[in-house]
Amino acid sequence: MQQSARNSTTQVIAYDASTAITNAFGAQTYQLRLVANSACHFKIGDGAQTATVSDPFLPANWIEYVTVTPGQRISAIKAATGGLVTATAGTLWVTELA
Repeated sequence: MQQSARNSTTQVIAYDASTAITNAFGAQTYQLRLVANSACHFKIGDGAQTATVSDPFLPANWIEYVTVTPGQRISAIKAATGGLVTATAGTLWVTELA
């Protein structure tokens, strides 16, 4: 069960090839809410990030909550075609939770 948290800043990543978010997460951000309109992979870490298809998978239209450290960044890349997944460029919404 997800604990309640306040929505804060939302950043949007339009991805095809690996695309990084513009701004680092805020000083009080320890959790994110992620949702994408197509299947993708994402990578979170310190400094510039480059997502690959080996990074965590996020299905289309699925809400995912992840723990982060303030100042980290995220990037996303479209998922590769395989099984029931078709490689499609899309958009990832990244909402910081406080």
